[in-house]
Amino acid sequence: MRWVWTFLFALVSSVAFAASPEDDYVAARDKAMADIAALNSANAAIETIDAENEKALADLQHRLAGIVGPLAVKDFPPTGTINIESLSDSDIGYGMLDGLRYTKDDDGPSLVATTRGLLERWLQSRTAETDESFKLPVGIDEALKLDAFYTQAINSDAAFEGTLDFPLKKPEGADIAFARLGGWTQDVGPIYEQEVVITLVKGNSVRIIAAPAAPAVPKIAACDAVWAAADAAAQKFQEAYQASDLKDEKAFESSNAAWDKGDSDYRACMAQRLPADPAFPALLAQAQALADQMAGK
Repeated sequence: MRWVWTFLFALVSSVAFAASPEDDYVAARDKAMADIAALNSANAAIETIDAENEKALADLQHRLAGIVGPLAVKDFPPTGTINIESLSDSDIGYGMLDGLRYTKDDDGPSLVATTRGLLERWLQSRTAETDESFKLPVGIDEALKLDAFYTQAINSDAAFEGTLDFPLKKPEGADIAFARLGGWTQDVGPIYEQEVVITLVKGNSVRIIAAPAAPAVPKIAACDAVWAAADAAAQKFQEAYQASDLKDEKAFESSNAAWDKGDSDYRACMAQRLPADPAFPALLAQAQALADQMAGK
């Protein structure tokens, strides 16, 4: 009898402490990143590093397919590719959100699917960032309100700059539904090609869809004037900096400060005035339709 109880205890313990598919994925990802870091440290040939990177990404994609499962969202393919673009910390696309990306073409909407567990682990990893601009809160609701979330999670070569948040009606069964209008940029100033980005959390499922704004976000003359004035002031400081043979650091700093403030003031102007523009109801309807589409309505 004692042997039977010992066996049952061992069996229950092994089940209780068995690694989940998410645990296995994270362990495999971390090992792959460590292996590639070691190759980089050893100055291995770039071909060797690239081959190891591609092999590891393929393995991780297979694991994620088993975790996330096939997608059943209208207008998107059922299978996706890994959202992470590289496992080498020296490459663009390193550290992106763990998940699968679904898209029909480069110019159309894209959808990143993951799980609540993987998203929470990813957010936790961002609390250790030394650069304050990259730090993210552990709470999903709080993270979705920050442009830095989208910059790090779903894009690799540009920063996301939000214009405003849409007042979504949460689809039935959804725990979180959040929509932001904004654009991708590598500079300051107006972004005329913007996207509607919606995040839907439903149970353990997390989906983030980004689609070109339809209609296009209109230009608002008053906001363009705000930026034009700031740009003109910044250019004058730049002229003074150039005239000093690049020695007048104060002029250089003043030009950057003028551009940064102009960018912030421009986006604040758009957030204030866009809801009254004739294009806004259609943009809001697009955001709501995408949220409902992801929720299966």
